[in-house]
Amino acid sequence: MTKKVLLVGESWLSSATHYKGFDQFGSVTFHKGCQPLIDALKDTDYALTHMPAHDAQDDFPFDIEGIREWDIIILSDIGASTFLLPQRVWVHSQTAPNRLRLLKQWVEEGGKLVMAGGYFSFQGIDGKARWRNTAVEEVLPVTCHPWDDRIEIPEGAKADLVAPGHALLKDMPADWPPVLGVNEVMLKDGAELVARLPEDQGGHPLLACGRYGKGRSVVWTSDMSPHWLSPEFCAWQGYRQLWLNIFGWLQAQD
Repeated sequence: MTKKVLLVGESWLSSATHYKGFDQFGSVTFHKGCQPLIDALKDTDYALTHMPAHDAQDDFPFDIEGIREWDIIILSDIGASTFLLPQRVWVHSQTAPNRLRLLKQWVEEGGKLVMAGGYFSFQGIDGKARWRNTAVEEVLPVTCHPWDDRIEIPEGAKADLVAPGHALLKDMPADWPPVLGVNEVMLKDGAELVARLPEDQGGHPLLACGRYGKGRSVVWTSDMSPHWLSPEFCAWQGYRQLWLNIFGWLQAQD
């Protein structure tokens, strides 16, 4: 049976000014950072819907029934404020349901949640992602730091697989391509650490999972695409298997 996956985030707009002698002009470009995952899930049992970050502010469900329509939800490179400040709150000063609390309720009831890393995941650049001390953080297997949690690794870091027999590593090669960065997080008591950075590069969690109520959650603290994932990683056969393993573990029955 096909499972419905909602990926929220992984998009941005960039504005540039171009100078040509005396003259100048501006341009705006839309970027989508999830194409490697979209490609990897083709011809699988998972139907992925991408909700860009600028749409999520008002299009992500405001009721638990809307959230229950999804089998798996991925939050990637999108800050908590997008969910906390819909237009009715930000522009019109009206009340609205707290969608972070709804996500917690959904997981507690049996929902399956993933948070992938990025500049606006976990606590993020300059601490602006602000997932720390939210209802969503409660259902994750990790705790966010209260500061800018990015760890840039220009030399690259290869995963240290600390639980090689875990279902999240099923059919995965032992030697992984490098990642170029992660969000630094703290593993919670009772959570399962599956992969981490090498000890000489901090030993920080890379892949971890846990349970909350009847639901499950997984964190992948690097990106799902460049720049923290090298093109080599995105093209690697293990990339697809990793995501299939994540979804498979989330859907498994205790």
